Amino acid sequence: MPDTSDSAGSGGVVGSMGRIAVVTDSTADLPAELVGAVRVVPLEVRLGPRIVRDGVDIGPGQLSAAIADRRLEVQTSRPTPEAFAAVYRSLLEAGATGVVSVHLSRELSGTWDAARLAAAEVGPAQVRVVDSRALGMGLGFAVLAAERAARAGASGERVEEAAASVAARCRVIFSVDELDRLRRGGRIGTAAAVLGTVLAVKPLLHLVDGRITVLEKVRTAARATQRLLEHAVEAAGEGGDLAVHHLGVPDRAAELADRLHERLPDSPPPVVSEISAVIGAHVGNGALGVVVVPRG
Repeated sequence: MPDTSDSAGSGGVVGSMGRIAVVTDSTADLPAELVGAVRVVPLEVRLGPRIVRDGVDIGPGQLSAAIADRRLEVQTSRPTPEAFAAVYRSLLEAGATGVVSVHLSRELSGTWDAARLAAAEVGPAQVRVVDSRALGMGLGFAVLAAERAARAGASGERVEEAAASVAARCRVIFSVDELDRLRRGGRIGTAAAVLGTVLAVKPLLHLVDGRITVLEKVRTAARATQRLLEHAVEAAGEGGDLAVHHLGVPDRAAELADRLHERLPDSPPPVVSEISAVIGAHVGNGALGVVVVPRG
């Protein structure tokens, strides 16, 4: 799990001197070995009366335990515009020539809007904000594309385009054990939640224009895994970047990743990680998903 504290962020400052700096938020689910010079701003998770920072004070394992305690109310909140502005200013003062800030879908969180407000305060000519229309490694792959472009010396416009191009191609598909958390958080419609609970259906969900919607209906976890595999293979076409996310089901995630690699041997092995605490708070234990970015 990457440390997204202010001290860890100083590495991103040093790595961004003399070029465009790349910023994202903790829902990108970037494994520690992939973070590099990217500056990660944490969202917050409220566990009853306690407020913690996603990826800093709490990780997926602790969140799984918190969710299992149904007496404990779990909520999430975006970073403040002031927090983003402080990060942007620190990067620019350290020598970055500009900032590209890439975030989860504006349809799912106010994080993008907070970043946009901060950019307007710091200076829109210096800070570009990108709505990935995704989450997890759907966002993460867009961030990595931006960082590669920045490391190669690209302009802010080109770094922004690199992130937007990957985001536009990505598919995010996932299954959950229960839909009530998504319904209560306003991330999915009441009708879909009722469908899942009353009829014991486990719908596959996906992102369309940044919104969560039902892709198809299945009735068992095994069938959900099989259909996730089939949709991912179809979306990948001749290959691409792949990720498998889960919360509390590492064996299912490892099996799905192995099967994906068997079916798509010309693609890099899938990135496998537990989802961030913020996303986990909405999808709950047992969530399993795939992210596919077909080759451009």
